[in-house]
Amino acid sequence: MTPDEYVEAVLDLVERIPEGRVMSYGAVADALAERSGRASARLVGNIMARHGGSVPWHRVVSSAGRLPPGHEREARARLRAEGVPLRGEGVDIRVAAWSPQEGM
Repeated sequence: MTPDEYVEAVLDLVERIPEGRVMSYGAVADALAERSGRASARLVGNIMARHGGSVPWHRVVSSAGRLPPGHEREARARLRAEGVPLRGEGVDIRVAAWSPQEGM
């Protein structure tokens, strides 16, 4: 998979995250690892920062449930509107986490 194809794969997967659910950067990387040969949460974060504006970017959080850096207020408002369970300063990832296998 080329770097451009990987960007598209990340954005396609993020587009599939249902309302009210989230994925961590690492979970996105893990879901694409076998097909792409890449497994970097940091790379997914960079892709989201550069190219994620056209997808539901607010549904991608840290593994601890922290909201996207620099966009916490907007992400919190969007997630709250979708009914995502919030906890402290982030998301209750134990409850809100989604996996692509759920959609199969």
